Formats: sequence, C-alpha cells, structure tokens
Amino acid sequence: MLDANVSKTLRQINCTNNSSCGYASVGFPITMMITGMVGNSLALILVCISYRKKENKRKRSFLLCIGSLALTDLFGQLLTSPIVISVYQSGRNLSDIDQSGKLCAFFGVCMTTFGLCALFMASAMAIERALAITNPHWYSNHMKTSVTKQILAVIWGLVLLFALLPVAGVGEYTQQWPGTWCFISMVDAKVPGNGFFSTTFAILGISALLITLFCNVVTIRGVVTRCKTKSGTSQSSKQWERLTTETVIQLLGIMCVLLICWSPLLVLMLRMLSTQVLSDQCNSKEASNHTSNQDFHLDCNFFLTAIRLASLNQILDPWVYLLLREILLRKFCIMANAVSNCSSEDQKETQTALNKQNQETKPS
Repeated sequence: MLDANVSKTLRQINCTNNSSCGYASVGFPITMMITGMVGNSLALILVCISYRKKENKRKRSFLLCIGSLALTDLFGQLLTSPIVISVYQSGRNLSDIDQSGKLCAFFGVCMTTFGLCALFMASAMAIERALAITNPHWYSNHMKTSVTKQILAVIWGLVLLFALLPVAGVGEYTQQWPGTWCFISMVDAKVPGNGFFSTTFAILGISALLITLFCNVVTIRGVVTRCKTKSGTSQSSKQWERLTTETVIQLLGIMCVLLICWSPLLVLMLRMLSTQVLSDQCNSKEASNHTSNQDFHLDCNFFLTAIRLASLNQILDPWVYLLLREILLRKFCIMANAVSNCSSEDQKETQTALNKQNQETKPS
C-alpha cells in the first residue's frame, strides 16, 4: 500500500504539473466515456442496418469486423471508465480503495484485452479487404461470414487468455501514475515472467500495427490497379467502385487513428524495457526521491499521456466509421472526379494544341 504522505505529495505534483485538477480531471474520463458510448452505439446501429441490405453482401465480413470492433470498444469503455471516475471522485488512489488488488487485476485484464483486441481486429479488417481486392475469386469461395465469426472469436479468446497470464502468475498488473488505473508492470525481477509478458504485449501491438499498414498498402495498390484495368459503366461496376472506395477510406481512417493512438505507448514500453525504467515507480516511494528530477516526472506524465491516447482509440474508431460514410464519401468522390476531369480536359487541350502545331510546321 502507498504511504499516505507520498500519495499526497504525488497528487500535489500532478496538480502542479496540470493546472486543471479536481473537477476538470473528473470531467476528462466522464467526457471520454459518454463520447465513446454514443459513438460505438451509433456505429453498431448503422452496422446492423448496413448488414441487412442486399447490396452489401460483398461487405458483410468487413461489417462484422467493424461491428465487433465497435462492440469491443463499447465494453472496454463500460468496464473501465466507471472505475476511473470513482477513483477520481474519491480523491484517493486505487490501491487505497482496493486493498486486495483484485480490482487492479480486473482493470489490467480489461486494458490488455480490449487494447489488443482492437489492434488485432483492425488487422483482421485490413487482411479481409486485401484478400477481397487482390484475390476476389478465392475470397468469394472461401471467405464466408461464418469463417469471419470464427476468426473474430479466436482473436477474442486468445487475447483474453494472454491477458489472464498475470492472474496465473506470469507477469503482474500494478497501479500506475497518478494512482487511478492499473496496467502491465514493467521489468521487475521479483515477479516471474514480468519482462516476458510486457515485452510480448508491446511486440504483439507493434506487429498488429505493421500488419494493418502493410495490408492497407496492398489493398490501395490493388484498387488502383483494378480501377485502371476495369472499365465499364454498368450498375455492378459503379456499385463495386463505391463500396471499394468507402471501405478503403474507412480502413485508412482507422489505420491513422491506430498509429496515432497506440504508437506512443508501444514505443515507450519498449524504451522502458530497454532502459529498465519501471512505470510503476512513478507511484512508489521512490518517486519522493525524484521530486527534484524533472526528467523523471516528465517520463511519468508522458506515460500517462500515452495511455490516454491509447484509450482515446476506443472513442475515435466508431466516429471514423460514422463520419467516413456515404454522404462525405460522395462529396469526396465528386471532388476527386472534378479534379480528374479537369486534368483530363487539360491533357486533351494540350494534346490538341501540339497536334495543330505539328501540322503547321510540316513541310507542304
């Protein structure tokens, strides 16, 4: 348990570094929870409506992935945000409220499970779209909605088992700065498997980001190639172009959100592991010996900012899907077509002028 004086000192330092304390601090997790719940609920409703439409049969696997991601983010908000809000309102640390440590372990399992699930589901969406674009015949014959459901269930199950490793004694979840949440403890020789668990988490997260990035690049390249070779004005061609454009832009949006939200935390975790800096030292008695060390407190605050960015991913994911839908996509396509038409007309005019010039210069 934390010493009361150290806890008080840490609270004062946190308030000094962040001018918004008290009500503003409580308002931050409350705003995040409400925004996340509204966004994920709306996304689930729209996914259900789109899933039932006949013209979206080619997109059902992708819609299942989007719906699962929204459901995962929603449960993540519902299970973790109330705990953070309660701790903020009590004005105490989580360890003071939960002396048994069970609530801290539950919070850590939720953070790990919902965080990795979001990353791997984004990778599943990217792989699904890459297969649909680059190998449509194999995709139509093998990639059924039942297969997608099984893959999503496997992702959920494996990630949950991994998150439960500290409960089984491999690794540990500890209270993190500023004492309102729990997460994976960094390298600690006293806890067996701590280094393995934290390193594996960071590597899995970075691998998921790289897979998502690679598959999205492959998808975009396949779309551009197919658009160049596939010409036609039929209804099916227009529908394919619309659905493909919509999914590609949504994938790009989700990928950008993942990179912005998760890269700082994962890179910081690897840095802490390599330098043997423990994130939970920010909330320990050792922090009182570092009160004059500005770099130490900057690292602690940066770690808190990084985890807030990762939590922000649960809020931004559904809004990316909601905003990058048909209305905005149509405007985007109209603008793209206008630019393309202008470029084509300029090229035609240039070519015509060159032809006339060549004819005039020809000897009679």
